[in-house]
Amino acid sequence: MAIEQVKEFFKKFNMEEKIMEFDTSSATVELAAQALNVIPARIAKTLSFKKDNSCILVLTSGDVKINNPKFKAEFGMRAKMPSAEEVLSFTGHAAGGVCPFAVTDGIPVYLDISLKRFDTVFPACGSGNSAIELTCDDLFRYSGAEKWVDVCKEAE
Repeated sequence: MAIEQVKEFFKKFNMEEKIMEFDTSSATVELAAQALNVIPARIAKTLSFKKDNSCILVLTSGDVKINNPKFKAEFGMRAKMPSAEEVLSFTGHAAGGVCPFAVTDGIPVYLDISLKRFDTVFPACGSGNSAIELTCDDLFRYSGAEKWVDVCKEAE
C-alpha cells in the first residue's frame, strides 16, 4: 500500500509519526479540509498531468485551478490529466491519495506559488485518508521539487 511506502520514506527524516490517518475520506480538497478542520486553500492538492508515456506532478493550493496558458508557457504542453489507472501506474499512488512522496523514480514534482500564502499546508500521504502538515520549505525539500512555478488562476 502506498501509505506504507510514504511512512517508510518519512522514516529517513524521523517524520513518519507526523503522518495523520483519518477514519473518514480525505480524497478531495473539501473532505481533507473537513478532516483537518482547516480552510480548503491550505490543502496541497497534487495534480498529475500526462507527459509522453509518464506524468509530472504539480502541487497547488486547494482553492485554485490551473491556468492553461500559464501551464503551457511553463511546461510546453497542454494540461491533460491521465486516467485513474494511468495515475496509479505512473506514480505508484491511487487517485485520491496521490502525493509527491515515495513516487516512482523519474516523476518530476513542481510546487505552485499559490501554496506560499500559508505557513503550513497539508499534502496527502499516499492514501485517500491521510495527510501531513509541512511548511512550504519542508514541502519543497521532502517532495524533491524541481522548482516553484506560477501556473494557476488566482484564488477566488
